Parts: sequence; structure tokens; C-alpha cells
Amino acid sequence: MASPCNDNLLLATDSYKVTHHRQYPPGTETVYSYFESRGGKFPEVLFFGLQYIIKRWLVGQVVTREKIEEAKAFSDAHLGPGLFNYSGWMHILEKHGGRLPIRIKAVPEGTLIPYKNVMVTVENTDPKCYWLTNYLETLLVQVWYPCTVATNSRAQKTVIAENLNDTAGSLAGLPFKLHDFGYRGSTSVESAAIGGAAHLVNFKGTDNIAAIILARDYYGCKMAGFSVPAAEHSTITSWTKANEEDAYKNMLSQFPNGTVACVSDSYDVLNACEHIWGGHLKEMVCDRGLRGAGPLVIRPDSGDPATIVVQVLDILGSKFGYETNSKGFKVLPPYVRILQGDGVSYESLKEILANSKGHGWSAENVSFGSGGALLQKLDRDTQKFAFKCSYALVEGHPVNVYKDPVTDHGKISKKGRLTLELDAEGHYFTTTEGRGDAAKDLLVTVFENGELLKEYTFDEIRQRAEVPLCKVCTTV
Repeated sequence: MASPCNDNLLLATDSYKVTHHRQYPPGTETVYSYFESRGGKFPEVLFFGLQYIIKRWLVGQVVTREKIEEAKAFSDAHLGPGLFNYSGWMHILEKHGGRLPIRIKAVPEGTLIPYKNVMVTVENTDPKCYWLTNYLETLLVQVWYPCTVATNSRAQKTVIAENLNDTAGSLAGLPFKLHDFGYRGSTSVESAAIGGAAHLVNFKGTDNIAAIILARDYYGCKMAGFSVPAAEHSTITSWTKANEEDAYKNMLSQFPNGTVACVSDSYDVLNACEHIWGGHLKEMVCDRGLRGAGPLVIRPDSGDPATIVVQVLDILGSKFGYETNSKGFKVLPPYVRILQGDGVSYESLKEILANSKGHGWSAENVSFGSGGALLQKLDRDTQKFAFKCSYALVEGHPVNVYKDPVTDHGKISKKGRLTLELDAEGHYFTTTEGRGDAAKDLLVTVFENGELLKEYTFDEIRQRAEVPLCKVCTTV
């Protein structure tokens, strides 16, 4: 059975790029392009995911005669006979053994970099393959997705960390405060894996198995994420409404030790908290605390998130009691917690935590789950990512290449060869037109002529990406 997706690099591009080898000026020897965030929702971008693309598509012999013939036949039918660059690809096969004569430099993965700075540069290393640089744009630009997910996820981590610091005085449990519920809402297994792995740069809680496998296979992390036994509506409603209490009791009985999460709004979450969890099953719940067996995590799954979380906290506080922590905020007994997994986004997260804080509840009582807003409600324009040519060598003459549309100067591109450097105060800046100091360039050669030259582990990426508040708390 044929693969449902294309594995032929020659066909992993936009159709019009197949004809671009004919469109550059005569005598073109080098095409040099770069990737950046031109702006967007967040002022800084967390760079992640290029290593996956390189390992998946570019390493080793990726050009074969069979792939060339397949691409030629496809292009002849799709675009018309004679337009496919048959000789160019055969040159790569015969001279380079099917390995790509390309150099890719990039900022280390896990780096948080202000937008409008170069993140990646790409250039050909064989003058006969000038056309190859931007042929690869289609694939390489897809790093926008893990970068954007990682950026969004990290921004939410910062919000949670700040609220924990304000209302708990401790960041304990932070890595498990935002759980990935996005697998089913993703457009494919691969997109779930890529986006979910980007989230795991910041957190360790996930139900996205594909993401864990990607982190293992492409970043060497044996187990990047963790989960717990948890109920879904079908495992509760199949007991019927009349036996809702039995369904909850079964959860406590089946999973007597360790954390167990139970969705509790199949019918009436407020009634469930007051009369079932805090009533008929209260003794079983409290017994978990006496035994140190791990918490029951009650999950509301509907209603206005900021409102329902406080309502549930208030009911559970009246039923199980609470203590006041050193910051003056209320904390439920350690064997009862809440997971809000519906309607959670960067924006709503701030509203939920603000409302909880306003009602005197510590952020340590609540964890969150996010799906669509975490992995799907974003696109390339969220951070305005772009890949542009900035330099070419034509008949031995260097050319600083750029665009500057009169209808949108926000799309102006950078000129010439670029470096990414730090100023005296430690701020990133990009130099253009070849005026940078190569010795200070922070871009690292990660790929050259078919070989991965620099490989990052998931652990070092996580350390590099950590929010400042966590770094401060681990050093005091």
C-alpha cells in the first residue's frame, strides 16, 4: 500500500518552484536566504523544530534516480513537459551522491529571540545548485508551526509561573500545570507530534503520545511527557445519570493509588462536587489523603471557565476545608485538585487565574488542559514568519537582494549576508549586508552537504527555553 504522504523530497515543494531554476539571472552561482519572524502576537519567539525537519527530510542520500524519474513524470503531467530540472537533480545525484549541497545555519533550538531577527540562513555550496536554496523553502518554512506552538505554550507557562509566585510562593508542580489535550483536534498524526513536542519543551504533562515519540526519535528524550488515569464522558455516562455516583466510586476503586482525574460535568458539576465528591464519596476521597495515595483531580468541562473554576473551588473548600498559605491565599487539601480542560487559551488562562486570585484562591489548586488553542488556533501569520532571499552571487558579483513593497513596508526584507549577535547589554540584533562580525555570529551551522553537524538534546533545549522566573527560583 502506498504511503498516504509524499516521501520524495523532490516533490516536497510548491509547484511553481519546479520552474524557478530558469528564472534566476544568467550566471547565478549562489542564492542565500534567511528565515525570521517579522512581528506578531508575541514579541519574542521560541525557536524549535528545525532538527526534526532536517532529520526527517534532508540527512543522507535523499536524491535517487527513482525519485528523480518519479518527480519528472509527475511534473510533466502537472506543469507540462520539459519544465522539470532533470539535469540539476541528476547533477546532485552524480556529483554529490544524492546528498544536498546546502548549508543551513540556525540559532540554537530553545533560544528565545525577539522578532525581526534572523533565525536561519540557507545557501547552496555548489554553484550549479543555486536554485536549490529556495526550492527547500516550502519544507523549511514549516518550522513556523513548532516555533509558534512553543512560543504560545511558553507564554502560558510564564502566566502560570507568575500567578504561582504571587499566590503560592512556590513553582512546585509548574511542569504539569498545562496538559496537552490536542491530539484529536490536530489535522494529522504528524502535526500532533510536531506541535505536541513543541509544547513539551515547556511542560511535561501530555496525553499526546505522538509528541512523546517524536521527542524520543528526533531529540533523544526517552520519556518527555507523562499522564495519569483519567475518565472521559463515555466512561461516566455509560453508567447512566442514575448511577453517576457509582461511576465516580469506580474511578476511586479502580485507581486507589496515584493521581486520578475524573470529568465531572456530564450532568451537573456543581451537584457532583457538593453532593457526590463532597458528600457520599467524601470519606473515600479523604482516605486518599490519609494514605498519601495521590490526589483526586476533578475536571469541569463546560461553562464559562473563569466562573466555573471559582464555583468549584468554593464548593470543594466548603466540603473538604482549606488552609491559608504564606501568601494569604486558600489552598485545598493536597488530595483534592481541579483540572480545567475546556476553553483554555493564553487569553482565558489569564482570566481564570485572575478571577481565582480575586476570590482568594491560590493558583496551586488548579491545573489546565488545552487542545485547539494550544495546537490549532494559530498560523504562520501569528508571528509573521517569512523566508526571503537576501544575497546572491551572479557572475562573480555579490548582490544584496531585498523586497520593499510600497503597499506594505512591513514586508521589507533584509539585505545581504546576515549575522545574529548580542550587544553590550546582552540584547539580540541582526547585522545585514555582510557587515557583521563572523566571530560573534550566534548562528550555528547545523547542516552541510547532507550531514547533520549539530544535534540538540531535548534536555538542553528545555534548559535554554526555561522562563526566567523558574531560573531565579532554582538558584535562590
